[in-house]
Amino acid sequence: MYKDINIYQLAHTAAGMPVIDLRSPVEHGEATIPGAYNIPLLDNIERSLVGIVFKNHGVGEARELAMEILAPKLPVFIKSFQKIAPSKKVVVFCWRGGERSHFASGILANMGFQVYRINGGYKAYRDYVKAYLGRENLPFRAVVVHGLTGVGKTDLLIALKDMGYPVLDLEGLAKHRGSVFGKIGQPLSPGQKMFEAFIERELRKAEQYGIFVVECESRRLGNLYVPASVMKNMQSGYRVLLYASVNARVQRLNRDYRAAEPENIAALQKALVLLTKYLGKTKVSELNQCLVQGNVNEVVSFLLSHYYDPLYKYPEQPSEQYDLSVNTEDIIGSVQKVSDFITGLPEYTIPKR
Repeated sequence: MYKDINIYQLAHTAAGMPVIDLRSPVEHGEATIPGAYNIPLLDNIERSLVGIVFKNHGVGEARELAMEILAPKLPVFIKSFQKIAPSKKVVVFCWRGGERSHFASGILANMGFQVYRINGGYKAYRDYVKAYLGRENLPFRAVVVHGLTGVGKTDLLIALKDMGYPVLDLEGLAKHRGSVFGKIGQPLSPGQKMFEAFIERELRKAEQYGIFVVECESRRLGNLYVPASVMKNMQSGYRVLLYASVNARVQRLNRDYRAAEPENIAALQKALVLLTKYLGKTKVSELNQCLVQGNVNEVVSFLLSHYYDPLYKYPEQPSEQYDLSVNTEDIIGSVQKVSDFITGLPEYTIPKR
């Protein structure tokens, strides 16, 4: 027999076990529990066919069709689980914790697996994420990193995460850098539901620390929206300012956007067109010609001085308006300074291991 668990028990009762999404590939692709594998009972077409029969002829005939489809696939289905869960301990879920997970759990249990089925399925998980992010106040304080474009905010976040600090890298989760150039060199962005699932996962990890580190962002990253509770938390957080010389920022942006690589030139030119109403057709044409000629530094320098810096208006030197100001010319030293600042915060707690 299998055992039902609720979504709150997932992190404890089934810790370390592979989590399997039994839904169709299209359902899984839209959004799932982060880290879940997809071993579908029915593929996209099969699920559609069973759904049509259910709608027109009822549950009985729909089950019969599903069984006809599934019967010859069961050996491969079981082997997929054996490959992912050699210990024969596994967590499964479907849309509502209904027919698909009930069937799969029974089959797996009979094959000697220790099966935990998520009660309520993905819908219960989605409701949990919405409730978590929908709170008035999050139970910790943000350390918010500010600074002009190219000062190394992402570099700092990555380094702090490697050191074990709780980091909410919104741009990394969104696969978008937050500007008209934000998708250059980036993979496909997740949907809003998946984006929120990633955020919830990172924030839940951060609870034991009392703080989380995050870059200051606008509400929107491409087509994705940062939850209101996160934005509110950021607005009342500690403020850390990063600053660096224009030359250092230009070099860092060239590295981040791989601007000199031929495959990115066309993407940069396309993005520049979106700035026509701010820079004018003539200037955009000149900048695109510079890109073709390989004068990438000239283009980046112009955009910083004539668009991004006036837009964001962050100080280019230490400021008393911030709780900490750090020069990122020496990125290793700047990371250490921010680390020392975090460990000195009254909210910061070293979690028990």
